[in-house]
Amino acid sequence: MASSSSSSSTNSPCAACKFLRRKCQPECVFAPYFPPDQPQKFANVHKVFGASNVTKLLNELHPHQREDAVNSLAYEADMRLRDPVYGCVGVISLLQHQLRQLQMDLTYAKSELSKYQNHGLLAAAAAAATIHHHNHQINLIGGMNLSSNRSDHHHQQQLMRRRSLDVSNNYDASNNNSNGSLLVAAGTMNAPFQHQPPRAAAGDGLRTPIHPS
Repeated sequence: MASSSSSSSTNSPCAACKFLRRKCQPECVFAPYFPPDQPQKFANVHKVFGASNVTKLLNELHPHQREDAVNSLAYEADMRLRDPVYGCVGVISLLQHQLRQLQMDLTYAKSELSKYQNHGLLAAAAAAATIHHHNHQINLIGGMNLSSNRSDHHHQQQLMRRRSLDVSNNYDASNNNSNGSLLVAAGTMNAPFQHQPPRAAAGDGLRTPIHPS
């Protein structure tokens, strides 16, 4: 059964010969490109270009170029039947318009991306400048605090030295005052003994003065 079906398919004429109602010869130029199961393909090509023109074109091409030529003819014939005025030219024009639109969109997208990148660089530079300014302010404040601490420490040392000197001076003054007081007290205690008149003898008071007569 398989051999009989294959032999029948082999013996069946190509779509071109069947459409033209002629016997398909072994050297038929249409047979490799218009198989029996694609009759509409050759019908469109024949309607637009004519079988004789297609035959002449294929005979002028090398065998390895004929398949691409038949596919181009079939596509152009199909487009011509869909759009009798423009045919495949209308499709090409539409595709070119879409291509230009895509190129414009791509250019716009690149421009916007460049703006965002530049904005990002500017924002990063501004952030870096702000951080640098803050660090500078912190360093200034830290230096002022350090200088203030040093000044306070120096002032405290001066105060401590002044207090030490005051305490020493007070101590010396108090010692001097105490020494003076002691001297005064000693002089006061010695004064009665120095200025007290000598006492009379015990028998001196019993004597009576003798007046001359």
